[in-house]
Amino acid sequence: MLSSWHMWIILSVFLFIAEVFTTGFFLGSFAIGCIFSALAALFGLGLKGQIAGFIAGTLAAFFGARPFFIKYCYKASCAVKTNVDALVGKTGRVTEAVDPATGSGRVLVGGDDWKAVAEDGAGIEKGVLVEVVRVEGVKVFVKPA
Repeated sequence: MLSSWHMWIILSVFLFIAEVFTTGFFLGSFAIGCIFSALAALFGLGLKGQIAGFIAGTLAAFFGARPFFIKYCYKASCAVKTNVDALVGKTGRVTEAVDPATGSGRVLVGGDDWKAVAEDGAGIEKGVLVEVVRVEGVKVFVKPA
């Protein structure tokens, strides 16, 4: 039969595994609280002592370790541009003349063909190098490079 400290450790392991699939070290704080409860149970404290250990461990991890993880582990991930955000500032070549009157225009940026709109509303001839200013939906807004 499992003793109470075994149950706390098992719960802690499940919470750490669940933390892998979430962000923010929220479930990890509860897992550390479970470890404190397991230590309280191992030293023979009753249910009230285990609950106090859980609360103390969770609060210590949430207000102590969590800000550290948020500051140092997630800092770089926010600065990395991905998907269409990575297109802004890239250079491409006009494959079909950009004409605001007809709404036509295509550019090749990073190997992908995009519908293009001139940022300043002027036309851009085929073959001209352009820079992507912004992306809205399936259109890139460009200016001559």
